[in-house]
Amino acid sequence: MATGVLCFRAFALSMLACLLLAVPSLVAQDPSKLSLGYYSKTCPNVEHVVRTEMECAVRADTRNAALMLRLHFHDCFVQGCDGSVLLDDTATMIGEKQAEQNVNSLKGFDLVDKIKEKLEAECPVTVSCADLLAIAARDAVVLVGGPYWDVPVGRLDSKKASLDLANSDIPTAQQGLLTLISKFWQKGLDATDMVALVGSHTIGFARCENFRDRIYGDFEMTSKYNPASESYLSKLKDVCPLDGGNDNISAMDSHTSAIFDNAYYETLIKGEGLLNSDQEMWSSVVGYSTADTVNKYWADLAAFFKQFSDSMVKMGNITNPAGGEVRRNCRFVNT
Repeated sequence: MATGVLCFRAFALSMLACLLLAVPSLVAQDPSKLSLGYYSKTCPNVEHVVRTEMECAVRADTRNAALMLRLHFHDCFVQGCDGSVLLDDTATMIGEKQAEQNVNSLKGFDLVDKIKEKLEAECPVTVSCADLLAIAARDAVVLVGGPYWDVPVGRLDSKKASLDLANSDIPTAQQGLLTLISKFWQKGLDATDMVALVGSHTIGFARCENFRDRIYGDFEMTSKYNPASESYLSKLKDVCPLDGGNDNISAMDSHTSAIFDNAYYETLIKGEGLLNSDQEMWSSVVGYSTADTVNKYWADLAAFFKQFSDSMVKMGNITNPAGGEVRRNCRFVNT
């Protein structure tokens, strides 16, 4: 049995190597074009403006923190961090909001509009929507107890969106570990970045449609039929029946969903991860390396915070090589 597992692991790792070799190198804007002082003369109060609006939004509803963080993530994974996720559909373009991983679930656009309106009043046509998202995501994390990091800025807003890339590049809840690692690798992010960034699910919520297969599938097996886990599973099934209720939501961290901490990793160690894609990092037969990282971040909050901050900067440095503009309205390209 042990020999069989080792052989499978070796085969899986060789398949991953082939996948990674087949991935073309990501062409990105030179990160040196981003800087901490980019707006020091043109819009010195940019961070204050964003922070003020984010404080109001998170005070009103802590879930706004997760919404802004998710918007930034979904933006960066399609064409780079270029604000393309914010574009509305037009007569000639179907935007990324209609993608499988975005439709009916990606929210926070009204909050983006409000922040952009304040920035335009402070310094017109100066701060990009992509930079707005990057700064707001950082503030969102800090406002619910997470780490602070300096955000390099200077991104431009794309003049187009890509529904096809949104459908193909954004990780999904049902994908296996090798596919997930490959998707992150395509963006210049390694498995350590992946495990750290997924830790943001500690403040996240998921739709029933995205965790139904998990709770009616292998949840009991990964949680080892623990009585406490059975009670939690029963509550999840009340929220998410076999039929209907697709838009019902559940916190991915059932204990401290309003606080950015490392508690979500404990749910994975217990086998209670809400999404299959997350639980794979601990339970997959090829996940021994990612499992070690999960265990490390659960045991060491400071190590998690440090890596999360570094990985957020790394992800934020993925820019669109096509360049762009500074939009006046984040929903539409300038005319």
